[in-house]
Amino acid sequence: MAQPTLNARVGEVTHRIAARSRAGRARYLDRIAEAGAHRPHRQALGCANQAHGFAACGPADKAMLRAGQGASIGIVTAYNDMLSAHQPYERYPQLIREAARAAGGVALVAGGVPAMCDGITQGEAGMELSLFSRDVIALSTAIALSHQTFDAAVFLGICDKIVPGLVIGALSFGHLPAVFIPSGPMTSGLSNTEKSKVRQLFAEGKVGRDALLEAEAKSYHGPGTCTFYGTANTNQMLMEIMGLHLPGASFVTPDTPLRDALTRAAVERALAITALGNDPIPAGRMLDEKAFVNAIVGLHATGGSTNHTLHLVAMAAAGGISLTWDDFSELAEVTPLLARVYPNGTADVNHFHAAGGMAFVIRELLSAGLLHEDVETVLGRGLAAYTREPMLGEDGSLGWREGPATSGDEAVLRGAGTPFQATGGLKVLDGNMGRAVIKTSAVAPERHVIEAPARVFHAQEDLQAAFKAGELAGDFVAVVRFQGPKANGMPELHKLMPPLGVLQDRGQKVALVTDGRLSGASGKVPSAIHVTPEAAEGGAIARIRDGDVMRVDAVSGRLEVLVPPGEWAARPAARADLSAHHTGVGRDLFAAFRAAVGPADQGAAIFGAAGDMAVE
Repeated sequence: MAQPTLNARVGEVTHRIAARSRAGRARYLDRIAEAGAHRPHRQALGCANQAHGFAACGPADKAMLRAGQGASIGIVTAYNDMLSAHQPYERYPQLIREAARAAGGVALVAGGVPAMCDGITQGEAGMELSLFSRDVIALSTAIALSHQTFDAAVFLGICDKIVPGLVIGALSFGHLPAVFIPSGPMTSGLSNTEKSKVRQLFAEGKVGRDALLEAEAKSYHGPGTCTFYGTANTNQMLMEIMGLHLPGASFVTPDTPLRDALTRAAVERALAITALGNDPIPAGRMLDEKAFVNAIVGLHATGGSTNHTLHLVAMAAAGGISLTWDDFSELAEVTPLLARVYPNGTADVNHFHAAGGMAFVIRELLSAGLLHEDVETVLGRGLAAYTREPMLGEDGSLGWREGPATSGDEAVLRGAGTPFQATGGLKVLDGNMGRAVIKTSAVAPERHVIEAPARVFHAQEDLQAAFKAGELAGDFVAVVRFQGPKANGMPELHKLMPPLGVLQDRGQKVALVTDGRLSGASGKVPSAIHVTPEAAEGGAIARIRDGDVMRVDAVSGRLEVLVPPGEWAARPAARADLSAHHTGVGRDLFAAFRAAVGPADQGAAIFGAAGDMAVE
């Protein structure tokens, strides 16, 4: 397809990121060049080291590894069978091994990484480990690949913190090619609209727990990713638009012939792009400034998860690239919203995929000059290949055809010329409260500006108790603070959405301001989240008092407390006893993480700044 002129704003932001990152990126590229200078590295290991590496292999694999004739793939897996999205991965290692042998290589499970389900831990103490699990996954990936016996790696991961953690780990071994292999979404169950309705009815006490559990079980009913457009499915969109998946791989359902064919093809591609061949594609070179700009544009165009204002910053830093929230904000201003998938609409990701999916989105964004086409992907040079979708021939062979030129359902997916709204679904807020992000794509336009008195809480349970007691009358801005990364690991606060949604539906003007997270399920209530500096660091959010008039303005991008400047400057920050959040359910083991973690706008990571992270 002919490539139009790149949008000027996209070009300007990319240029600014590259200039800002020049020194860190150069150091990173030098490191991975040095790490990849001698391949395959396993041949430089001592004989005992090599023997340990292939001791348990079968005769053919052992012979190949001894001779060094074929490429060796390391499998890093986040398999467990309590995450519905990861349960299908149980059979992937054998499938990958067989595909590697057929293509003249060897594949070994290098290691596993933890994979927690945020859906299970919502509102529970375990949620306070969720964000930190991303960095644990990155560390675990480094351990898995530290044997230095692999020529490429494939990564099995889907959900919220898992994919970002795997990408950070992959970039620490950026001299190796990296291919991400998804498992796909579960088939559609109870509609997201019906599920949300039952949740609100339960919050109001109009239905009992049996009805709620029945609705949830019908929604989350089988293997695969949850079907709403939260962080997990946003991850899959990102892996495709950044070129780490094969084209069209993101949203093919699990345990189907097409899914298996895509997995085998991913293995073949990983073997083809190692340094043993003529066209190596190391992941650290591939994921450059243009790739991350494409990711942010895709995030805005699809109304993706707010968690990626944290994750993409941390992922980029692992490759020596410095992203800021201003980059997100400026790209949002020129990126149209092309998708309506719950919570931004009523459809699920299966409807999105059927309407044209990623092939259509990438085609539209390329045609509008909003993506860099001239990027490397696991297929080679050029994003235009990702306007195709996979298909099986009559003989079962995998092929690709051009994706649809028009949307199959304009209630779900639209072209760049007729978007759902002219600008992307995320906005950065600034003011005397500090900085925050807000997701506007699911919020009615008349609620984009809320000015009301503050009601201050130090825990989401306190707000829920006030709701149940009938104490939340009139218009108000709920301030839920001491929820940042240093305070308690920055949990998601989805338990707030049903009661606040009920009050909004009753006609009250409500908004949420928090230094915690909401992620991809951020819905119809205007929510300024990721407030930084956080309360535990003495940020301005710790100075708010009940009754202070606050203004959450997603139109002008302001987040302010309307208190006279002199009074505001003199007011001391509140303190909170957080000791109950630092022990139990493993939280005592993460004291070092809470001490080391950076602020939200720098990715809320325990690692160093861009270009300074350790590289193998």
